[in-house]
Amino acid sequence: MAGSDQVEEFLSYLELERGLSPTTRSSYRQDLKAFQAFLGRRRIGSLARVERIHVREFLQSLRDAKLSPATIARKLASVRGLFRFLEAQQRIARSPTAYIETPRLWRRLPHTLSLDEVQRLLASVKAEGLGVRDLAMLELLYGAGLRVSELIAMDVASCNFDAGFIRCIGKGNKERIVPLGRAASSALQRYLAQERPQLVKRQPQITALFVNQWGRRLTRQRVWQLLRRYAAAGLLPKTFGPHALRHSFATHLLERGADLRTVQELLGHANISTTQRYTHIDRSRLKTVHEKYHPRP
Repeated sequence: MAGSDQVEEFLSYLELERGLSPTTRSSYRQDLKAFQAFLGRRRIGSLARVERIHVREFLQSLRDAKLSPATIARKLASVRGLFRFLEAQQRIARSPTAYIETPRLWRRLPHTLSLDEVQRLLASVKAEGLGVRDLAMLELLYGAGLRVSELIAMDVASCNFDAGFIRCIGKGNKERIVPLGRAASSALQRYLAQERPQLVKRQPQITALFVNQWGRRLTRQRVWQLLRRYAAAGLLPKTFGPHALRHSFATHLLERGADLRTVQELLGHANISTTQRYTHIDRSRLKTVHEKYHPRP
């Protein structure tokens, strides 16, 4: 494929100098692989030969494939990042992505669950056997507002029950300390006392907090699968992923009077504008209540 060595060099740069997470690098790799495949179909064997028209044709091919504007924008950002890197390294004279606009996006509100739906989800977990682990996992996703990548990366040493905090590593390899609520703390301690010792019996040196039945660290895919299973068991009509629990954590805090700066700190957002999305959800809820109950809506 065109520029395979340069793409690998760029991905290494993202890891070593930018400190991007494996998940983010994987997205970059997939996006750039799609771009390289496009160049191959156009018989363009070198990134130095790529022109602006080729980038525009690539974007049009994505539109023809009915990809969402958000997906197209992400792929363009990956391609733009690669050429900026090559430009900075003086491998090319000018990036062919210059003056190409990013597709305009609708600002979608995060997908959240109501408190009743969260309770139904948690109640669907039978707290015995691996269910003890799964309940602790879901309680922690919702109770601490963790990203799924943060959850699966945690070690046993990340938990400080005496102080009532957990330590997690977020985006950009940034460490953050998050309070541990009573429900999450109780479920987690039960898992550590009862189920985890059985799971790691053959590999006691394993440091991962959440492990599978073979004692290995849980994967993102497995967390998704378990969440879908319990959502179906709880008769929840919505299709959602682990991030919906993080969104719900933030929304429920704001609905009950938490200030925006505190929620920003708890979520580990670098920019408060990211956290402000959740205020729009609260406003939408208030508008719905007003329309439903006010005598002159």
